[in-house]
Amino acid sequence: MKSGSKYYPLFQALQQSHQEIISLNIAEIESILGVVLPSSAHERGWWSNRGNALPANAWMEAGYKVIKFDDENNRVTFGKIKFEENYKISVDDSGIIAWDSELIKGLRQHMGLTQSQFASELGIRQQTVSEWEQGVYTPTRASAKHLMLVAEKAGFYKTE
Repeated sequence: MKSGSKYYPLFQALQQSHQEIISLNIAEIESILGVVLPSSAHERGWWSNRGNALPANAWMEAGYKVIKFDDENNRVTFGKIKFEENYKISVDDSGIIAWDSELIKGLRQHMGLTQSQFASELGIRQQTVSEWEQGVYTPTRASAKHLMLVAEKAGFYKTE
């Protein structure tokens, strides 16, 4: 998340929080951001965890996802992302997971896929998956973000 982004203050607030669950109303979020959110922010769809949406990047990169939107009270509940397995997880300053060989292999195995199938799922070469799992290379930042989305969809981690 770039520091110049409109949603960067929300990213910072969530990243600095040590709470498992954070519930904020829209007015509180607007106060954090210092701007008024669009009228569509009063609808459930705006608060989806789509990784390609700029607002969603703020909470996803901070290690949270929206677990509930109460449209009656305009309240958003964020939950800390938790991993199902006991993998050693390190996250960079912007909330992106540092995918190492063990973690990548763990995700692939969790999904029950061969390297070739996993590569197909990610839209990359099988050789790239092999090199990641051998520790020859690590995923680029863009690939790391994509892996986070695939891992979430596969239930490799969850929020509590």
